[in-house]
Amino acid sequence: MWFELLKDFYRDLKTNRLRAILTLVALTWGTISVVLLLAFGEGLGHQMSAGMMNAGDRIMIVYGYQTGLTYEGLPKGRRIRLVEEDVDLLERAISQIDMASPQYRNNVTLTYGSYSTTTECEGVNASFEDMRRMYPVGGGRFLNDADVSESRRTIFLGVKIAEDIFSSANPIGKVLTVDGIPFTVVGIMQKKVQTAMNNGPDANRAIIPYTTFRTMYGNQYVNTIVVRPRDPSNQPLVKSEIYRVLGRKYHFNPDDDRALRMWDFIEAQKIGEKVFLGIQIFLGSIGFLTLLIAGVGVANVMYVVVKERTKEIGIKLAIGARKRYILSQFIFEALLISLMGGGIGILFSWGIVSLMHTFPAEEGAMQFLGRPILSTNIMILTSSILTAIGLAAGIFPARKAASVDPVESLRYE
Repeated sequence: MWFELLKDFYRDLKTNRLRAILTLVALTWGTISVVLLLAFGEGLGHQMSAGMMNAGDRIMIVYGYQTGLTYEGLPKGRRIRLVEEDVDLLERAISQIDMASPQYRNNVTLTYGSYSTTTECEGVNASFEDMRRMYPVGGGRFLNDADVSESRRTIFLGVKIAEDIFSSANPIGKVLTVDGIPFTVVGIMQKKVQTAMNNGPDANRAIIPYTTFRTMYGNQYVNTIVVRPRDPSNQPLVKSEIYRVLGRKYHFNPDDDRALRMWDFIEAQKIGEKVFLGIQIFLGSIGFLTLLIAGVGVANVMYVVVKERTKEIGIKLAIGARKRYILSQFIFEALLISLMGGGIGILFSWGIVSLMHTFPAEEGAMQFLGRPILSTNIMILTSSILTAIGLAAGIFPARKAASVDPVESLRYE
């Protein structure tokens, strides 16, 4: 039976070559629209998510603010100032915390030889590397526990500030001054895309041990505390526990959300995922409508085929062909045309996606748009849509063909 169906399909394809080519082109174009829009949408979502994570990998940044409620006889409006000891307190009291670091911050002047520049400097501990994805490149390293415990004068530089200071020379091991005090460069941060920033991009940042920072500048209070939960799903619990623990120490109501400010990257990431899902649905809908129009074209073509082959169908029915065979013939042809057009479209899209992957991802618009991603889910979704369109485009003309009256069709001209 399948061999006969293929023979009928080939004969019709050969007889109406131009019509078949135009139908295939429409389906191919529709498939390319669906696949590329979804692939670029997924690539954009992946890149923007990575950019968010590069600014803060599932972290919460805690700021001291001022109370908004009276508590235990104390007035509202009291200033809450956090200190280094609060980091140890939070890690001991909240078992769900994986990492935490104090964070001092100040503008400093970096000088190397005759070159001098002003940039943002932060005093942190070794955990900051993973929490802020400040990974080194070129044989260097980030700050370690020994740097912190011994208050060493070591410095880790963002890639942009390092290029500005040292040009093309290797800065690892070289000595520069921070506000006149010599520091040894131990590492340079690798390039990364950021879609969120905390006082500017990390590429322009200088990082030193928080103990060294405190010794140099005499800070009594930290600017912020950076915290990462062990499990991002425990973020609400960790957040409420931070308010509870610090509220008990500083005597403010744990429900007073003004006492502390939090920049919650976990929540921002969840919102971002919803936004990019909406973009995916929007782009996919546009592509689907394009493909649907091509499917309507296939259905119209199949109706024309039924009309042209009315006499042939009548003869087949008159000599004993079953209606099931007639139904199968037209559904098979519609499905085959849809899958052929879809297959060509998917291959063409794969070629474009592969070509896009040859372009540098760190330069120009590509660093924000990202490379398109042709995932298994996109392939499965597109194949399912094509199958559905093929069935829909074939079943109605097929029913019309199977309902032909053999006597009337033999008189059809």
